[in-house]
Formats: sequence, structure tokens, C-alpha cells
Amino acid sequence: MSTQQRTEPDGSSPPTGRLEVADVIVVERRKVRTAISGTVVGNFMEWFDFGIYGYLTVTLAAVFTADLPDPWGLLVTLLGFAISFMVRPLGGLVLGPLGDRIGRQKVLFFTMAMMATATALIGVLPTSAQIGLWAIVPLYLLKMVQGFSTGGEYAGATTYVTEFSPDRSRGFWASWLDVGSYVGFAAGASVVALTTLATQAISGPDAMLEYGWRIPFLIAIPLGAVAIWFRLRIPETPSFEVAEQAKSTRKDPGDPLARHGIVGIVRHHWRPILIAIALVAATNSAGYALTSYMPTYLESEVGVSNLMAAVATVPVLILMSACLPLIGRLSDRIGRKPVYGIAVISTLVLMVPAFAIMQIGEEWAVFIALAMVAIPVAFYVAISASALPALFPTATRFGAMGIAYNLAVSLFGGTTPLFSQGLIELTGNTYMPAFYIMFFAALGGVAMLTMRESAQRPLIGSVPAVETREEAEAVVERQDSDPRIDTSQMPVVTARG
Repeated sequence: MSTQQRTEPDGSSPPTGRLEVADVIVVERRKVRTAISGTVVGNFMEWFDFGIYGYLTVTLAAVFTADLPDPWGLLVTLLGFAISFMVRPLGGLVLGPLGDRIGRQKVLFFTMAMMATATALIGVLPTSAQIGLWAIVPLYLLKMVQGFSTGGEYAGATTYVTEFSPDRSRGFWASWLDVGSYVGFAAGASVVALTTLATQAISGPDAMLEYGWRIPFLIAIPLGAVAIWFRLRIPETPSFEVAEQAKSTRKDPGDPLARHGIVGIVRHHWRPILIAIALVAATNSAGYALTSYMPTYLESEVGVSNLMAAVATVPVLILMSACLPLIGRLSDRIGRKPVYGIAVISTLVLMVPAFAIMQIGEEWAVFIALAMVAIPVAFYVAISASALPALFPTATRFGAMGIAYNLAVSLFGGTTPLFSQGLIELTGNTYMPAFYIMFFAALGGVAMLTMRESAQRPLIGSVPAVETREEAEAVVERQDSDPRIDTSQMPVVTARG
């Protein structure tokens, strides 16, 4: 697609500030599927590691902090999870602006390779039985490498799928990204459960402590190779390519639609950054409680077995994942804001009863409680990949997402297991995780009320994206009467004007 000025058949210039059929991005459904599948595998790998670490937390505490008394060993191991999230903002600050400069695909390939390598290396680390408490140091270092890479992974992946999806079905297509996330987590949990069963059958009840814990991490080697191969096949997003062609017209440092560095992003987009931070905090405090913290909570506070804790969330996560595309399509019809509203209200209504039912400790009660926690999580995460990147213009979308998403996740998401357990130890109240989640849901509700609706609209700083030429012609025909089409924010039209 060219951004050079075209001429009418009589040699005159076309009217400025108007969208033409050739300006509209037509993305074939086949290419959308290829792009989405190549992006989903990265999120699968990221959450596969979260699943392994979350479901092996109690085991890893015994492996790496055997000399520490309770509850410090468990807290130090949970700190390793939190540390990876503390490094994420640095990854976002470096990799986000880089993705705006050199392209989304190149950065996503780099983050995938780094993430898979770090996960596999955890499986060969020395234990505290071999080198004492020093064993926690290389574990922390590898979790930091993972945190740096994931600082660019989710921000880049959401940016990528959002820019590759047609406007009218962006919620549906982007929701598949988090299907990969939670299926990856369920896969990690399943691998832990199967490894536990197999190693204990072969070597006895201490098999996981002796060597079994290494196996799930080492499985990342073949999985990572497959994911990297997929990442090599995905193309660059059409929206990024159009913005690159038109960037010469957007060099004014005072132009919010131009490409900016970190300072410029914060100066021009601080309001949507704050909105995104609040929504991400609400989403991930509930999401990480359901996934990464729940196995620890079920073992330490409810008293279920290690195997039961590993198995319990798997069917819930799989069922929840199956619902995400349906909720994504719902958001294409009714809007992202109403779906966020459902997530906030259901969090405030269901969280305390869910934790009360969980205390019963029976298998049926655990499954019901986890399903109740999963309901608001499903409504949050189904639209995260479509709603959050749409808050920012194309030229700085990756960088802005890297800042907003990773600040929120590092401060309020990845720390959820640590803070939840710490609050229980401090107060003795096993309902503290529920109150923690509800607090951030209330903040997210305030942010939701102030956000811009993005469903059925072109992305800021991008031209419309459709699936067929007929749709492109229809968009151009109704541009003067459709309030969702703002040509002043479109790079091609601005370049011509």
C-alpha cells in the first residue's frame, strides 16, 4: 500500500482528508489464522512455565530452600515468581519501543527464544542439598531472564493480534491469544500431575523432590523449538507497515499519533496508560490468584494433596479457555466496556463465596469454588488482547503497552501469590486473597467507565481493517455518516492531506 499522493483520471488531486478503497487494509481470514497461531504459541510457552512453577511451588521450596524454616521457604520461593514480574517493566521499556522501530515480528521471535531457553535451564540447576541456600540465586537469575523476555512478549503479542485482526471481529480473533495462555497453564499443570504420578510409581513418594521436578522444565526444550519455528513463519502486521510508510508525515514531537520514546509516550498517553494499569491490575490479580497462587493456597490453607492441587484447576481452565472466543465475539457485538463491567461486578459478587466454599476442602467444593473464581477471570482476559492495545496509537502501541501492562503486572499481578500468602500470615484470615482481588476489581471498574470504546472501530493511528474488498467499499461509502470512522487519525489520509 502506498502513501504517495494519487491523482484523479483528469490529472487533478483527489479531495484531502477522505478515505479511499485502496487505503483500507484487507486481511484474508487464512492470513489471520496463520498470524494468530504463530502468536498463540508464545503465550502458551509463557504460561506453560507459570503453570509448572505455580504447581511446583511447594516442591521447589523444599528443593531450593530446604534450610529455611516455615513459612520462609515457601515465601522465598514465591518471591522468585514475583521477581520475574519485577523485571518485566525493564523488558517492556526496552523491547516495546524496539518493536515500534524494527517491527513486531522480530521482537516476538527474540522473546520466544529467550523465554524457552531460560525455562529449560531451570531444569538443570543445582539444589540446596548440593550448594546450600546459594541454589536460590541462579533460580532467581533465570526467573529474571524470563521476566525480561515476557516484558516484551505479551505487550508484543497483543499488539500483533490486535493489528492483524479485522475491526468488526477483533475481539473474537484476539481472544485466542489468551486461549493459548490458559491452555498453556493447564498443560503445565497436567505435566506436573503426570510427572508426579509416573515418578512416584517408579521411585517412591520422594521422587519429585529427588529428580522429578526437573522433568517439566526440560520439556520446554522441544516445545520451545516448535514455538520458535512458528514465530519464524508469521509476517509483519499490515497496520505497522502502513504506519511505517506514512511515518515521514508524523514527526512533530507534539503530535500524539507520532512515534515517541518513553518520555513522549508517557507525556502524550498518560491517561490511557493509567486506565490500562487499573484494568490489568484487576485482570491479573484475579487471574494469577486462579492460576499461580491457587495450588499453594489449596495445599497450605485448605489442606488438599499436592496431586489434587495440581489437577483441580485443569478442567476449570480448559472449560474457561473454551469460553474465551465466545466472550470475545460477544464484545464485538455489545462492546468492550460492557464486558469489563460484567467482569467487575461478578468479581465483587462471587469472590468471597468462592473462598468460603473452598474451605470445605472436599473435591466437589474445590471444583465449584475454582469455577466461581474463573467466571470473572474469563470476562477479563477474553477482551484484554483487543481492548488494551486499542487504547494507544499504532506508532507507539508496542511501547505504550510495554510500559502500562508490565508496570501493572509487576506491581499488582505477579505479586498476587506473595502478597496473598503474606496477608494470610499477617492476619490469620484465609479470606484475604478474596479481598485483595476485590479491591483491584473496584479500581478496574472506575477505569472502565473512563475508557474509550474500541469495538467495531479502526485502531487509533491505523486505517480500517476488513476481510473483503466489498467490506472496504462499504466502509468508504459510509465514512461521512459513521461516527466510528475518524480519518484525522489515519496515517494514509493524513499523508495525502
